[in-house]
Amino acid sequence: MTSDILKIENLFFAYHTLSGETQAIADLNFSVKKGEFLAIVGPSGCGKSTILSLIAGLLEPEAGGITFYGTDGKKPGIGYMLQRDQLFEWRNIWKNVTLGLEIQNKRTAPNLERVKKMLDAYGLTDFVSKRPSELSGGMRQRAALIRTLALEPEILLLDEPFSALDYQTRLTVSADIGRIIKAEKKTALLITHDLSEAVSLSDRVLVLTNRPAHVKTEFSIHLTRTDDSPLSARKAPEYSDYFNQIWEELSDEENSD
Repeated sequence: MTSDILKIENLFFAYHTLSGETQAIADLNFSVKKGEFLAIVGPSGCGKSTILSLIAGLLEPEAGGITFYGTDGKKPGIGYMLQRDQLFEWRNIWKNVTLGLEIQNKRTAPNLERVKKMLDAYGLTDFVSKRPSELSGGMRQRAALIRTLALEPEILLLDEPFSALDYQTRLTVSADIGRIIKAEKKTALLITHDLSEAVSLSDRVLVLTNRPAHVKTEFSIHLTRTDDSPLSARKAPEYSDYFNQIWEELSDEENSD
């Protein structure tokens, strides 16, 4: 049985301002297994992105714990991919995707060779000398993912990384990135408002309550697919049932606000 790589227990977090306290998360509990792709959905403003910030260590919980189970007891490396690709226009694609290696003094021959292989595998080799503005939105997101993977994180945090793309590009790029993550055998947590995305990409979907967020219910996703394309996932006989059940759970929370 695959072991947990991350466990969140009885987690609480609130934002404090001069006007008062806003409880964002209350008694949150869930775990993630190594190699699992977990999608998290919930009402707008319920604290989904806050959860990723807590996991990444950008925020400190007020109560409860976040426990990691890495190799030899070490904390797993974490990669964070945001809504925007955050590529620097004054650096070409090669210099963008190797930026993390440069910052951490890890521009070794094996690391650079691994980046070259990813660029080749994911269709960006011919664009390494281009500036980000010369690439399509989908290609920029692939470059951003390669930059994140260059440091070999074991856990990927994805905060709506496809939301800035048009629908057709989003469909293609989300499928591409889903395949890349599975091929690289990474553990991933995806925040999304797109239920189609959640069902077609993930192994499991968590539905959160209104703020303060905790887990309302979860769905293990098992789709009968002919291949790994997004169209195949959406044509799976189980797809519409998962979509409708998750939508109903989410609608109940939206209407109770």
